[in-house]
Amino acid sequence: MASSRNYYDVLGVSKSATDAEIKSAFRKLAKQYHPDLNKEPGAEEKFKEIGEAYAVLSDSEKRKQYDQFGHEAFTQGAASGGFGGGFSGFSAEDIDLSSIFDDLFGGGMFGGSRRSKGSRPTKGQDTLVRVSLTFEEAVFGCKKTISVDLDSACDACSGKGGSGEETCSQCGGRGRVVTQQRTMFGVFQSESTCPDCNGTGKTYKTVCRACSGKGHVMKRKEIEISVPEGVDTGHQLRISGKGAAGYNGGPNGDIYIEFSVKNHPLFERKENDIYVDLPITIVDAALGCKKEIPTLTGSVIIDIDAGTQSGDQLRLKGKGIKDPMRKKFGDMYVVIEVVTPTKLDRKQKDLLKELGKTDLESDASFKNFKKYL
Repeated sequence: MASSRNYYDVLGVSKSATDAEIKSAFRKLAKQYHPDLNKEPGAEEKFKEIGEAYAVLSDSEKRKQYDQFGHEAFTQGAASGGFGGGFSGFSAEDIDLSSIFDDLFGGGMFGGSRRSKGSRPTKGQDTLVRVSLTFEEAVFGCKKTISVDLDSACDACSGKGGSGEETCSQCGGRGRVVTQQRTMFGVFQSESTCPDCNGTGKTYKTVCRACSGKGHVMKRKEIEISVPEGVDTGHQLRISGKGAAGYNGGPNGDIYIEFSVKNHPLFERKENDIYVDLPITIVDAALGCKKEIPTLTGSVIIDIDAGTQSGDQLRLKGKGIKDPMRKKFGDMYVVIEVVTPTKLDRKQKDLLKELGKTDLESDASFKNFKKYL
């Protein structure tokens, strides 16, 4: 399921809508088109489309990705782990619509026609890991091993929570219990997850000691990741199915790697371009010269024209950083910095004085300035 319509149009809100406005619009439309309430043809598909739009726009990170890349943010690279300038390879199939509607409307709202929230397969939690890279690791890519604590299925009980399975006597295997409260306005009835079986509908004669009956324990895992070339601070990499274990046979969650790149002592990065300051003497600037400069792939010789000024830039096409999405290279810019000497011997001072006697101030910039004196 992947709607091609604009998600904001689906919910009938503007692109600048607040979280509260998005939630309010979703509540209204979801109740209008819920299959239990609306039997008109196409209501169920409309309901799913509304849920898909809300799942993206209600999540700040996914909404940012959608605003920047549109539907492409959730289709490119999803199978291989997905990577991009800020988006994380989210797929519309990842949306757990039933959990969204349960959270908003409450379990059992429609007379128990849906499965109880606790007993259905549930995807494991996603995990965010922040990884620091050197400038070179980010530019050229690398292998990294990360350590992460994950909610994992208990090995001792194979994730069941115990042995000697029985139907829960508290909820009769439904996974949900109904409670009543009598008030001056009448009797109010509510439904919630069964506290005895945690919504599974099953209990065990012998509770697993390793996990205290939860079926899950925290484990530290070592995971090797491949860092693509050209990543930058804030970029994310999705490792599909390597996150926390799911419940009741649900799939594992995903791991999202968010990168932070350290500065380089010489190169400055601006998107996929790099800049380097090149100091030269006033003699080199006046007469011109050749200079050897470092690049990301080795040193090169460049020509400095006579009369070069501080701040002038020389562009070296394709000598920048590889774009991880478009696979094209940025450029390198050499920024000229004419260094004025501060320590001169007598001979050097005499030479500069002789130079000063020539008509150096004939340039138009000097003449324009003197007009206002």
